[in-house]
Amino acid sequence: MKRDKTLTWTPPATIDFIGKKIAIVGGTGGIGRALAHSFAAKGAQVIAVGRTFRDEGIAGINPLLADLSKMKEAERVGRMLPADTLDILLFTTGIFADYVRQETADGLEQDEAIGYLNRLVILRNTAPRLDQPRPDRNRPRVFIMGYPGTGRQAVVNDLNSEKNYARWTAHQNSVAGNEALVYDAAKRYPNIDVFGLNPGFVQTDIRDEIFFKRGGFLNRIGYWLTAFLTSTPEDYAQRVLPLFIVPELTGQSGKHFDKNGNAILPSHWVKDANCEEIIRASEALISRTGIVV
Repeated sequence: MKRDKTLTWTPPATIDFIGKKIAIVGGTGGIGRALAHSFAAKGAQVIAVGRTFRDEGIAGINPLLADLSKMKEAERVGRMLPADTLDILLFTTGIFADYVRQETADGLEQDEAIGYLNRLVILRNTAPRLDQPRPDRNRPRVFIMGYPGTGRQAVVNDLNSEKNYARWTAHQNSVAGNEALVYDAAKRYPNIDVFGLNPGFVQTDIRDEIFFKRGGFLNRIGYWLTAFLTSTPEDYAQRVLPLFIVPELTGQSGKHFDKNGNAILPSHWVKDANCEEIIRASEALISRTGIVV
């Protein structure tokens, strides 16, 4: 990843999110949950979207339960979120493709569905309400977590990994899709600031089987090394928390940020034609499930 020297920001001496309304898609586990706790501790009202909820009784965090492997559920979430009043919409859902191709109930490759396509569906259903001038409030911000700036490209004619399957290629399709989504949304919605986040390697469950199958001795070694060499979700949340609120980001839609909140350049392939091709292929794939975006 290369630094983007055109954008720098200064962490404020104090941070508060009092009065801010935030929705985190993937906010019931991993990085999303850590961020939900951090936002709520600073005064925000947080909607945590996910399959399970373990934060009953924590002030400021409320659940919106959904199975985000299903596109109809993603559509429901997009329609239920109070986009008119949201200040921040954050997408953190993600898994890592399995050794053998796994399909969702919709017939979509699992990594692609959970780590990317549901975000497109939710954003298309919230953006018309987010994308309104707010003369009395700051512009809403959307943050899409993935791995922008790494150069990962999609196999556009096989986004669903039906012709050939390799787990790294399937995951790259999700990575590239999210980077294209930032680019597309930044152009499509002029009253929203849309950003990409690259958290790097963080200690979450989706790292369990990156290198070795779950449960084996080598997997335990790999998990220990990952835990030793990477930060916790809580560490990451504290590092980047100011990024969500600093004024320097206003009007900088389309920018991406690394694990420390430094601005980074997009991947070399990110251009109009390439991103449009990925988005069109994604829309076609989603349409198979009966959802139009």
